[in-house]
Amino acid sequence: MAAFGSLCLLIALALAAYNLLAGALALRLIATGQPTRISPERLADTARRAGIAGFVAVTGAAFALIWSVFTNDFSITYILEHSNRALPIPYKFAALWSGQEGSLLLWAWLLGIYGFVLRLRHKTDVKLYAYAGTILSGVQVFFLAVLVFAAPPFALLPGFTAGGAVPADGNGLNPLLQYPEMVIHPPMLYLGYVGFSVPFAFALGALMMRYPGEKWIKITRTWTMVTWLFLTCGIFLGMHWAYAVLGWGGYWGWDPVENASFMPWLTGTAFLHSVMMQERKGMMKSWNVWLIFSTFLLTLLGTLLTRAGLVSSVHAFAQSSIGTWFVVFMCIVLAVCIFTYVLQRSHLKTEHQMESLVSRESSFLFNNLMLLTACFVILWGTLFPILSEYVQGTKVTVGAPFYNAVAVPIGLFLLFLTGVGPLLPWRATSLKAIKRNFVLPSIALWATVIVCLVAGAYPWQGGAFDQGHFYAIVAFALSAAVLTAILSEFFRGAAVISRQTGRNLFAALYLLTRRNTRRYGGYLVHIGVVVVVIGLAGAAFNRNAEKEMAFHDQLSIGPYTLVQVGSSQDANPDFDSDYAVLDVYKGGKRVFQMTPEQRFYHLGEGVQPQTMVAIHSTPEWDLYVVFEGINQDTNQPIIKAFLNPLVGWIWFGLAVIVAGTFIALVPSLTPATASLRVPAAQATPIAPVLKGGA
Repeated sequence: MAAFGSLCLLIALALAAYNLLAGALALRLIATGQPTRISPERLADTARRAGIAGFVAVTGAAFALIWSVFTNDFSITYILEHSNRALPIPYKFAALWSGQEGSLLLWAWLLGIYGFVLRLRHKTDVKLYAYAGTILSGVQVFFLAVLVFAAPPFALLPGFTAGGAVPADGNGLNPLLQYPEMVIHPPMLYLGYVGFSVPFAFALGALMMRYPGEKWIKITRTWTMVTWLFLTCGIFLGMHWAYAVLGWGGYWGWDPVENASFMPWLTGTAFLHSVMMQERKGMMKSWNVWLIFSTFLLTLLGTLLTRAGLVSSVHAFAQSSIGTWFVVFMCIVLAVCIFTYVLQRSHLKTEHQMESLVSRESSFLFNNLMLLTACFVILWGTLFPILSEYVQGTKVTVGAPFYNAVAVPIGLFLLFLTGVGPLLPWRATSLKAIKRNFVLPSIALWATVIVCLVAGAYPWQGGAFDQGHFYAIVAFALSAAVLTAILSEFFRGAAVISRQTGRNLFAALYLLTRRNTRRYGGYLVHIGVVVVVIGLAGAAFNRNAEKEMAFHDQLSIGPYTLVQVGSSQDANPDFDSDYAVLDVYKGGKRVFQMTPEQRFYHLGEGVQPQTMVAIHSTPEWDLYVVFEGINQDTNQPIIKAFLNPLVGWIWFGLAVIVAGTFIALVPSLTPATASLRVPAAQATPIAPVLKGGA
């Protein structure tokens, strides 16, 4: 199977190279219009078919690696290092992306899937899709070349020959990856990473061919939104994994690899907002092109940071020589982008100018500036240890306080813009409209501040200013104002429809949303973001307690009292485990039981401990309990408990974001279809409410 997998990669590389060269030649011949013996259209079609065949070949390679994992082929170095016989079946699949070579193969395979779908839809706009497919093949050539020459996933053990001795068992999968979400999180993150190659290819292709109008944005909108959604889900799944597995009580530590996934999310989010200005006003064309270029380059940088071992992280791999490959490729991509932009910059002239600072255009602009500022700060902090080691010979690590000092104020300002944007019209607004639209959000804001103060959430603790509490109060107040602003948009439009059609409010809300799914789906995404912010703000009020607990000892935290009532041990083929059994009391009454666990995985000749956290979640808070181990002197378990307010709101917010994105992806009702649902005589007055897009 190793020979089959290697052959598949070679064939895929050859097909991708043909796709690139033949596609580029065909596009060149079409552009010049010179008569040739070779039909440019037919040559372009063979290039497209080569791309489809290349997907089949790289799929064969991915299948070969998975097959080798399931058949325990330990003659392959990668399988020996990342799997063993006792590994549960779901984690056999996870072995595909648990190591450097496998994760790069996953990158190439997912890119093949995206390219396959793109090439099947080539009749949407034959020439633009030909450009995009050719550019994607160039990206695929790079990753396949790395797999063939620098990081071969099917490399055999040194000195191994057919029929020779093979190790009886492998080293096993990293215990940190043996968690259900790790079967989903990396592929989801990679679908986001790899997916941004598609809008990049369309943007670069449209610029190369001087594509008229803004149709290329409409064509790529679905690609970009789906990719953004995958990346969003991947980031949140990673947060939940860190929360449930690492046992430190948090979900985001500004780890370099966390940052690597967050940076393209920031620029991708900025792009999704600013393209609306280009669609409606013909503005920010150069800005948008460079936003998508930057997003793609940041996905490559993120892959470089994790795969080349340049940063220290629980997510990163060991140092590797593939870093040079990535640096060279990123330089080539940047050079192509700059050359194409300089050559075609006259095509990107802005058609309109911003007319007022108090308008929806200005809110989008400020939104973009804040997102890019956050991205730059995170990029600087992530690369600073690498740069300091290169310049001074000493690696200087940048910690969470640095990021929080900048990211939290920027995040709060972005939250403010999230509420302001829907309330402002395009072009300009009047003072009267501002007063009318901002009354309810302002009332909600100050009412929330009062509620927080009454509830005891003071920005001063022990006579000293508590910045965390202050930011949390601001976040709660802004969240209330933004929710009020967005919901008022829904209900204002629904009320008009209800009056005009006689439908009940819920039916009117449904029709309102279906008439402009992109706008109201976007509003729902914003509601999800607000819910997430509320959950994040709860971290300012976290509490924790730690104690060595003998039998019947008690540990109190918040309204809960934990009582140690026993311990247990268990043995599994892949690991052994110790449990602490804790009864949890609230108000003197036993309410539930928790069993935090410590596992000991058998990896080759050694044993690696791993914490498994016990979590009891409510809408108000999470009771989070960690079994930190046994005190060797007293033979008693050490228990650490956290009370983390509002964490569940983060995961619920993700669900709202996903729902909103799906709604935004659904085509809106056409005027003809909508008129069937609203009496013709009553349809006209509704139009002003549905005006505009988001």
